[in-house]
Amino acid sequence: GQFSGIGAELGTRDKQIIVIAPLTESPAEKAHLQAGDLILKVDGEATLGWTIQSTVEKIRGPKGTSVVLTVLHKNSQKPQDIKIVRDTITVKSVTGWVKNAKEIEGIKISKNVNGKIAYIRLSQFGDSTNNDWVNIISKFNLQMQAEEDIRGLIIDLRNNPGGYLNDAIFIASEFLKKETPVVIEDNGQGIRNTRSVSRIGLFNDIKLVVLINKGSASASEIVSGALRDNKIEGKSRAILIGETSFGKGTIQEANDLGNGAGLHVSIAKWLTPNGTWVNNIGLKPDIEILLDEKDPSHDTQLEKAVLELLK
Repeated sequence: GQFSGIGAELGTRDKQIIVIAPLTESPAEKAHLQAGDLILKVDGEATLGWTIQSTVEKIRGPKGTSVVLTVLHKNSQKPQDIKIVRDTITVKSVTGWVKNAKEIEGIKISKNVNGKIAYIRLSQFGDSTNNDWVNIISKFNLQMQAEEDIRGLIIDLRNNPGGYLNDAIFIASEFLKKETPVVIEDNGQGIRNTRSVSRIGLFNDIKLVVLINKGSASASEIVSGALRDNKIEGKSRAILIGETSFGKGTIQEANDLGNGAGLHVSIAKWLTPNGTWVNNIGLKPDIEILLDEKDPSHDTQLEKAVLELLK
């Protein structure tokens, strides 16, 4: 959840490095990096043809040190050198907002469309996820009681590599009735243990869309599978939109060996409530849609999710 750098999500377009989005309150945001900016050079080295990984390695560095990016802003014709001092970046595992559909950045829909959409992004299932989740869900609950035109909720699990199994059950429980099955543990010796909802969720009835892609793995797939397999009045609790997920269907037990060493042992495989094992296969979305490679700032998957909720 922490690293030292400038705090920007990067992508590629036509073999060039592009800024997808700066993180909130990061050095990148304070330096006025914007979505769609091209990073032409890093400390004087041209980035043309660089991979995302090699670019990140060049830009990251110890807190307090600086990096000079040669940037071409989206609506400019002249590159600009920007010096950014690196800092410790803390990535929140849960972020979200409630917006009118026509005010959502990165999508292209008719300006005549009205209706508010709630959105939550989970970047991981880690130590602070449950607390962060409760805080934002409580805030949303108050907003939804005050607002009459919130059409539904989008849960964005794209590029979420997973984490704690118990956290996945905790999150899924927000949208399912008590004692509904969430995940099945299979120890490989014929013994299966069904883990079910164990708390009262606030959003059992809200219209729900889940965004997944090839970077959604493990706990992300547990949540997605539970919301897909469980039904209300014959319909899946949530619609899955995006790309087929990663396909990690095993459960690990972490052992601390001391002196910084550890051992993770696979102790079981997990199945969706319908008994599906996603390992090496992944979850196929109900609506498959790819991102716009020509325009990374255009989020076609989010756009489709919004349109589904506005139906």
